[in-house]
Amino acid sequence: MRVIISGGGTGGHIYPGIAIADALKDLFREINQDIEILFVGAEGKMEMEKVPKAGYHVIGLPIRGLQRSFSPASILENLKFPVRLFGSLNQARSVIKDFRPDVVVGTGGYASGAVLQVASAMGIPTLIQEQNGHAGITNKILSRQVDAICVAYPNMESYFPKQKIQFTGNPVRSDLKNLPNPIQTDFDYFALTQGKKTVLVMGGSGGAKTINEAIWNGIETILQNDFQLIWQTGKFYIDAIKGNLKEKNLLNHPLLFVSDFIYDMKKAYQCCDIVIGRAGALTISELTLVEKPAILIPSPNVAEDHQTKNAMALAKEDAAMLIKDHEANERLIPTLIYVLNDENQQEKLKNNSRSFARPDAAKDIAKRVIELAK
Repeated sequence: MRVIISGGGTGGHIYPGIAIADALKDLFREINQDIEILFVGAEGKMEMEKVPKAGYHVIGLPIRGLQRSFSPASILENLKFPVRLFGSLNQARSVIKDFRPDVVVGTGGYASGAVLQVASAMGIPTLIQEQNGHAGITNKILSRQVDAICVAYPNMESYFPKQKIQFTGNPVRSDLKNLPNPIQTDFDYFALTQGKKTVLVMGGSGGAKTINEAIWNGIETILQNDFQLIWQTGKFYIDAIKGNLKEKNLLNHPLLFVSDFIYDMKKAYQCCDIVIGRAGALTISELTLVEKPAILIPSPNVAEDHQTKNAMALAKEDAAMLIKDHEANERLIPTLIYVLNDENQQEKLKNNSRSFARPDAAKDIAKRVIELAK
């Protein structure tokens, strides 16, 4: 069996694709049969780095999204869009002819739009996976042509044809299921010490300005409370944050690990006692699966404010703490200290988040992919 998985631009599109690929490999390993999986993304985007690290081959298309600003550079980029789109469609057609997939899966992003458009026109079975409760524009357009749509939230009929929808939840990496208790070698990865309360801060691959500012403003309070900090700053903020830490002689502090990106998220989740992050669909799915107390600070700069809706769904059931973006500087550190010092609150958050988990989402989607291929 041959499968193309296309998606990218953000981790929220890339990692579900990798999870589906891993689940497909597992299912085929169980029946002692072979499967070939090829990823198709966009040139220069993060999937060109993350997918090979996960053990899969990826091909990049020259496609780019439309720029929303009116600067001269953005206008010039937008003028190139039709040429890039035409080139991407042609390249996608060549890739599909050469690889001869039995089914094509899209997880969102501009590259998946081009690949699934071509695959559908060529009569190849197609499936899209929508991570959010608010459908992306690419998936909304594709929904009229694809054969199946796997969604993570109920009531998606306002975006997609009802007869094509299957409610599966969001696929997450299989290594996050049933996390073992951490040992010192896990903490060694971050040069930290087992036995101390540990905070994991993550704001996505690019980083979250508000979260980074709130952590920086409260860094001394965190360290004075003898809390350890695993801080993923994002690529846009790492240099400034390291510079600030160096000025305060905190860069090599024994309670502090700072990086632009964390490749071993399994270890990060194992070692932490609480997570601070945005409320994207992938983050929510991972947090509920690993059953970690969480403080969610939804990004206000997303379509239909869907991150706030994600966070509110958990907060209403006492499955996470919710802090609005504009309140983060004032409320984040006091809330963090409160939760870490209250074992009952931690247990309540963990137990309640468990009901939101969909541990078999990737496997369910993989089964649907195989049905389409047949």
